[in-house]
Amino acid sequence: MTDGNQLISIGTLAKRTGVAVSAIRYYETKGLLMSLRTNGNQRRFLRSDIRRISFILIAQKLGLGLTEIEQELAALPQGRTPTVKDWQKLSRSIRSQLDAKIELLTKTRNKLDGCIGCGCLSLTRCKLYNPEDRAGVAGPGPRFVLGSAR
Repeated sequence: MTDGNQLISIGTLAKRTGVAVSAIRYYETKGLLMSLRTNGNQRRFLRSDIRRISFILIAQKLGLGLTEIEQELAALPQGRTPTVKDWQKLSRSIRSQLDAKIELLTKTRNKLDGCIGCGCLSLTRCKLYNPEDRAGVAGPGPRFVLGSAR
């Protein structure tokens, strides 16, 4: 058995990743991880699942939901250590999502700097002023900052 295919207990996986055992069980029920069972019905995970959980944690920090993470991890092989090529394919797959999030964050930061930071409080010049609720036709939410109301 290669290093990445070495089996480890759920406790070891939790300790190595900093994730609670209950969260690992939850990830398993969502199909993000797959355990093998011993004769005593104890869970064993591939050592390489440390990387899977690391990806889950990073993806969550980047704003991906568990459904998106589940879809991405479904492309990785189960039962063997993912190769560099496998991880590169996954990286390419989420790159456009990350680029879109970066663009939205940059746009939002710039608008917040300009609008909230300006201090004008003018009902005629302020870019956030919404006379007669014109932005309402575009739907609910913060249209001037996160969407396009004008």
